[in-house]
Amino acid sequence: MGVKKRWVRLGAFALAGLLIVAAALQITGLLPKLDPFGTSTVDRSRPAVLQAVRDLSQYHAAVGDYQVVVDIEKDVKWVPAGIAGERTLFVAAGSVDAYVDFGPLVENSLTVSEDRRTVEVRLPEPKLAKPNLDNERSYVFGQERGLIDRLGALVSVQDQRPFYLAAEKRIGEAAQHSGLLERAKANTRAMLTQMLRALGFQVVFPAEPAT
Repeated sequence: MGVKKRWVRLGAFALAGLLIVAAALQITGLLPKLDPFGTSTVDRSRPAVLQAVRDLSQYHAAVGDYQVVVDIEKDVKWVPAGIAGERTLFVAAGSVDAYVDFGPLVENSLTVSEDRRTVEVRLPEPKLAKPNLDNERSYVFGQERGLIDRLGALVSVQDQRPFYLAAEKRIGEAAQHSGLLERAKANTRAMLTQMLRALGFQVVFPAEPAT
């Protein structure tokens, strides 16, 4: 019995040693991802539940499509990058809607002339909606990690929210300076002009103050 137990212990130590060596080779990139037991994915999510319905009074007049590469690096002071730290390149694609909200229109927003032939329209300023990222076209393009971070990745899932938030911020900034608001204003005016002319009115927009 003593000899048998000794062989069992030696076999267990040998198996553990092989797993450790294989994990080390995987970390260094010499072996593909280690999954000795196999994995399967089962979606047990329940159907979505409707929580609220809201009426919208917005005219979405223009949309811009954007792409950005987010480059985020995390350094650990006094520690070489090969030991700790990481750098991630995240490619994000998304869109931004420019809209005009007709909800706050007041009575003097539309002024009809006495002869009922002309209408003056005062439009609210267009706004930008929150960037909408396309998950199917947004992904981690490249990642460099130190040894400690690679070991941590074996037992935990990386939080990718900082990459998405950074991408949303940069896409939102790009939308502010891409002429999207001006395009939305022009499209809204064209839409209202066509609609009101079909009703027999000539359309006038008040002159805007010079900037």
